[in-house]
Amino acid sequence: MPIIKTIEPEEATGELAKLYKIIETMRGNIGNNAKLFSISPELLRQQMDFIKFYMNHPTLSMPLLASIRIMVSDSEECQFCIDYNTGMLVNIAGWTLDQVVAMRKNIDDANLEKREIEMLKVVIKAIRNAHGVNANDLDILRDMGWSDGDIFDAVNHATRMLATDIIFNTFKIEKS
Repeated sequence: MPIIKTIEPEEATGELAKLYKIIETMRGNIGNNAKLFSISPELLRQQMDFIKFYMNHPTLSMPLLASIRIMVSDSEECQFCIDYNTGMLVNIAGWTLDQVVAMRKNIDDANLEKREIEMLKVVIKAIRNAHGVNANDLDILRDMGWSDGDIFDAVNHATRMLATDIIFNTFKIEKS
C-alpha cells in the first residue's frame, strides 16, 4: 500500500473518473501506478499523454523503449517498473526472461538491433552521467540513421522514467 493517499476507482469523481474510465478501457483495470497519480488528475492526464506519444513513436520501437525503462529502473531499483516492462518485453515483444536478464547484466547483450543498442547505451550514459555525453556519442547515433529528434525523444523518455521511478519509490508503490 502506498504511503500517500490514493483514490480508488469507485471513489473517483469528475476528471479523475473520466481518466480512470479511459485507463480501464485500455488496460482492463486501474493499476497502482495510475492510482498513485490519482491525487493529481492533471498529472495523471499528462502521464497518459506522455505514454500515448511514445506508444505511437514513429522510430523508437516498443522493445527499445521498454529496454530504456528497464535499464533506468534497474539503476533506481524500482521493482514495480522493472517487472512491468519485463512483462511487456516477454508478453508483447516475445523476449525470454533470460534475454531480459542478459540485457540487465550487459547492455550489449540486449535483444535489439545494433543501432538500438547504441541508442540504449547513449541514453543510459546520459542518465548516469549527463556531462559525460559528448558530440561523438551523438555522431555515432546519427551515422547509424538516428535523427536528433530521435535522440532527444529517447533521452527525454529515460529522464521521465527516472522521475517516475523516484515517485514510485518515494511513495512505495506496489504491483497491482
